[in-house]
Amino acid sequence: MKVAITNRQRRHPIGTRRLRKVAERILDALGYPDSELSVVITGDLGIRHVNRDYLGKDRPTNVISFAMGEGEFGGINPEVLGDVIISADTAAREAEEGEVPFWSRLCFLLLHGILHITGYDHERSGEAEARRMEAREREIFALIEREGLV
Repeated sequence: MKVAITNRQRRHPIGTRRLRKVAERILDALGYPDSELSVVITGDLGIRHVNRDYLGKDRPTNVISFAMGEGEFGGINPEVLGDVIISADTAAREAEEGEVPFWSRLCFLLLHGILHITGYDHERSGEAEARRMEAREREIFALIEREGLV
């Protein structure tokens, strides 16, 4: 398993080794132990540019995922899952609003993004799929909490 993490912001301290362990555990729990994943931590400006340029929404968001297994050439290298981009600024705001630790919110957003690139969808596939994704989020988040990763 290869997880590449790039931290492109400086406002919020991120333990990239620790975050890599969280990503690896999530991938293992989902049955993707031999896969590759790229994670980018950025600020609101960075994710706003990605959101605008690739999704046509000119605003920051918390997490964006790009699955490499989708599209015409998606099956070329099935071990390469894709990219998860997280705004540390938005994660920090959401953590404060939800009265949860920043690290907890960051890990949850990582999990949410990984679920998207492994085929889960709460936006376009209807209520049943949204419930299935939420149940999987709760299950895996509880697992990484029990293991002391969050």
